[in-house]
Amino acid sequence: MLGSIAALSRLNSRLSRISLWLAGSGLVAMTIIVFAQVFMRYVMNDSLLWVEPVAILLMSWFIFLGSAVGVHESFHMGFDVLLFFLPEGAGTWLRALSDLAVLTFSIGMAVYGWQLMERTWDSTLPVIRLPGGFSYMPLFVGGVLMTLFVLEHLLNRLSGRKAEAEPDAEDILMTEA
Repeated sequence: MLGSIAALSRLNSRLSRISLWLAGSGLVAMTIIVFAQVFMRYVMNDSLLWVEPVAILLMSWFIFLGSAVGVHESFHMGFDVLLFFLPEGAGTWLRALSDLAVLTFSIGMAVYGWQLMERTWDSTLPVIRLPGGFSYMPLFVGGVLMTLFVLEHLLNRLSGRKAEAEPDAEDILMTEA
């Protein structure tokens, strides 16, 4: 079982790195095209019609890919404040409970994202002429990635290994000062 968890960890690390690069590239691309739109509108007195829908699509991608990376790196919301007040052993249970909440949410994202993609695929996004399902593809992909990443955390916890770098209260206080 530890071998399969290690394989999942390697896969997830690669997926997380790729997601981070794609999210960053999407942010840069969106910034460039919005700048191009401002330049065209105010300097050239001519607007680019495709900028807004493309910028929104790019923003959806980098938000959901970035969120998935946040789950992989355990930057998502949790019960960290309670860790200050509860006994040390409670941290494992609270983190597992947090992971289960994220797992439920991410499965919902993937399932409903798929359904939305499927139901809107036959429509067409105006101006950019892509199938309507492209609007919901980031929701589906982000949900699948989050599910994979949080499953790795849960499997690590079940096997007795730390799921991620888990800072203790002193580490948290030192980084916030």
